[in-house]
Amino acid sequence: MESKPILSRLGILPLVPRDAAEPHRVATPLELLFDLVSVIAVASAAAGLHHAILAFHITEGVLKFSASFFAIWWAWMNFTWYASAYDNNDSLHRVLTIVAMAGSLIMAAGIDRFFQTNNIDMIVAGFVVMRLAMVCFWLRAARHDPERRLTACRYAVGIAIAQVYWVGLMLAQPLALNLLIGFYALGALFELMVPAYAESNYTTPWHRRHLIERYGLFNIIVLGETLLAGSLAIQRVASDNMSKELIGIVISTLVLMFSLWWVYFSQEEHVAHPRLSLALLWGYGHLLIYMSGAAVGVGVAVLIDVVTGYSSLSKSVGLHIIAVAISGYLFGLWLIRERFELEGTGRYILLLTSAVILFSPLILPIEGITALLVIGVAVRNQYACKPFKQETPHES
Repeated sequence: MESKPILSRLGILPLVPRDAAEPHRVATPLELLFDLVSVIAVASAAAGLHHAILAFHITEGVLKFSASFFAIWWAWMNFTWYASAYDNNDSLHRVLTIVAMAGSLIMAAGIDRFFQTNNIDMIVAGFVVMRLAMVCFWLRAARHDPERRLTACRYAVGIAIAQVYWVGLMLAQPLALNLLIGFYALGALFELMVPAYAESNYTTPWHRRHLIERYGLFNIIVLGETLLAGSLAIQRVASDNMSKELIGIVISTLVLMFSLWWVYFSQEEHVAHPRLSLALLWGYGHLLIYMSGAAVGVGVAVLIDVVTGYSSLSKSVGLHIIAVAISGYLFGLWLIRERFELEGTGRYILLLTSAVILFSPLILPIEGITALLVIGVAVRNQYACKPFKQETPHES
């Protein structure tokens, strides 16, 4: 009886590119565990923004929230697209994923430090750990997929160079916040350029349905921040003698969350066109959707603090945060899906709803903002939704 090669005994298998048309492709338990770790980082960024707003540092809080959220989302997105193309679920893939998750935890632990002191050392350290794991992933793909070797090498080299930049930025501290954010934006721009450059050679075999599911699951995680804010409102209701205003916030929060979920998971297609430019727009455009979804929960939490006397801010601050966040969420959906998939009047309903909601806090309470969102989603669905198409088992 022949003995197995040592790599096989260690559970390390050949890395064969996945079939981009593979039927029944769904998120794996390991990917769901990766998402669970990302929840912690998202919650840390949202909490940082919440506390910054309560401390009257709104502009600074928004800048730091944006920087933190970009790092979380970008590391998540890169792993997701790689796994869609090359996940073979062997021991090495699992170990490298665990390393990436450890980096996410380090990054999450450093977000509060960043909000308090402008120090990005732990965020950079965690991000670099995650990204170096991605370098290993892509080097492995380069070795096993000769057809896309140049693409994989471009990914690996581009990511590695970007990490040198981040480490240099970390070592250059302390920097004034405006200077730090400027250099951070340059690093983010370089990171964004890497996939566009790498995939321009030979596109990796990412699976459209798999990515749609993965992005949808992450959106549910982000909308969970709004549910947490609603839970906070319920707690305050219990200790505030059934305040009618708080009860209105509780009901509005649940309706807001459900409406945002409903309009995202409509019957229209996501990333229906396989062209690289449109796929990148869809993938990158979700940053606005995710950030806005998390910010809705932050706005609700701020409004609750104001109503219950935990903050001396004006109610209008919480209402404007909620309105701006909802407006950004709807505009993001219009940017990546509506203007490509819909025709006629339906194409512009979310864009119009986004604009109306943006200015609604000037005259409306949270119940009014919620009503506008519900009306906008309902009208959009009435004029836009296509007949439901049941997929066949072999449809990708």
